[in-house]
Amino acid sequence: MSDDELERALRETLTRRVATSRPLPADPAGEILRRARRTGRRRTLTGLALAGVATVFITTGVAQFSASGGDGGTPTVVLGDPPVLFPSPSQSGPSSVTRFGPVRAELDLLVGDRLDTSGGERRQLAGVSGVERAQRIHDQEGWLLTSAATVAGRTLWWVPGGGGAPQVMLAAADAVAVSPDGRQVAWRDGTDVIAAGVVAGQLIAPVRTAAPEGAVPVGFAGDTVLIQQPGGGMSVWDRALGGQPGPVNPDVRTVYGTRPDGRVVGLVAAGREQQLCLALLDPARDLAPVRTGCGLDLATDGLGAVSFDGRWLLANGTSRTAFLVDLGDPARPVTHPAGPVLAGGVAWTRGGVALHVDASGGLVRVKPERVLAGDRPTPRLSKGWRRKTTRWWWPTSPRCRTGRSVGR
Repeated sequence: MSDDELERALRETLTRRVATSRPLPADPAGEILRRARRTGRRRTLTGLALAGVATVFITTGVAQFSASGGDGGTPTVVLGDPPVLFPSPSQSGPSSVTRFGPVRAELDLLVGDRLDTSGGERRQLAGVSGVERAQRIHDQEGWLLTSAATVAGRTLWWVPGGGGAPQVMLAAADAVAVSPDGRQVAWRDGTDVIAAGVVAGQLIAPVRTAAPEGAVPVGFAGDTVLIQQPGGGMSVWDRALGGQPGPVNPDVRTVYGTRPDGRVVGLVAAGREQQLCLALLDPARDLAPVRTGCGLDLATDGLGAVSFDGRWLLANGTSRTAFLVDLGDPARPVTHPAGPVLAGGVAWTRGGVALHVDASGGLVRVKPERVLAGDRPTPRLSKGWRRKTTRWWWPTSPRCRTGRSVGR
């Protein structure tokens, strides 16, 4: 039976039940039908509104998952000096483009489980996750990747330069330090600190020494391992000579790297007030200060790096900004605000440009001459970029009616 037939039957039934023969001022059947139609329209609109709300919730969930999976997450700059390569014709196009734009010839970048190299190569690293630090090995022998600390310790992978799957070199290490050229590794294992050379993904000539509980390797100065002590201070250990680490220098708070002359750039506590000062430290004399400059307000988190020529230091300050420090005169170092704080390692290029990732996951490029001219580096891409390029659906959008996404 059609809707029209039902409507006519309802009108006839109600008309027969009316007691008076006079026409009624109102039409009962029409009123009932009008109410029914209004109710139907309200239910339809309510259903559409609920559908719109559900769409917003669902697409918001997709946006959140998209930001944290796949190419999402905080990237890691690869330390070391990559060769100046350019994408080959076979590597041009989508394979040489990441969510941070075209791969630069300045650095390698690790995004999730994928390595985007300076030459435009894109490699999926099966079985690698949670990488905290990445270091290129000299002479294009590959990369060393160190995981973040977990309950099971840290893992060190070797990624061959000529292709091939990543290989586990160390597992369950308490701490791992890699030399600037990727040729040496030191790690904490139980009660010992061990150091070894790296050749073709193999640890060779390992040497071990007993160390106090909590003492961990944090870097290298030539063949000398820098060991952070649990109660503060730092000692050095020459792995080539073996034996025991030297005496602890209690004033050293953190180290940033080594200059070409072999001296270490670090923070020391000086004077009775233990003021933090930038210093050049001599590893041959148990990190004794050679030159000291104070009043810089640098943070003690250890994040920072020295340029290849030893002229510049990029490090975090105590005022929620990064500082570019001119080391031309170490006794009178000059600082310049240099943009967002560092969230990880700093990769300096041979051309004198520093690149790092900030807390928002954006890639920051610091060029000293631009900073000296008053420019403040900003992240190339940050959370706002991820949000703007996520697919958003909105029921009132004119493009939504066509079934297309907006925000691209």
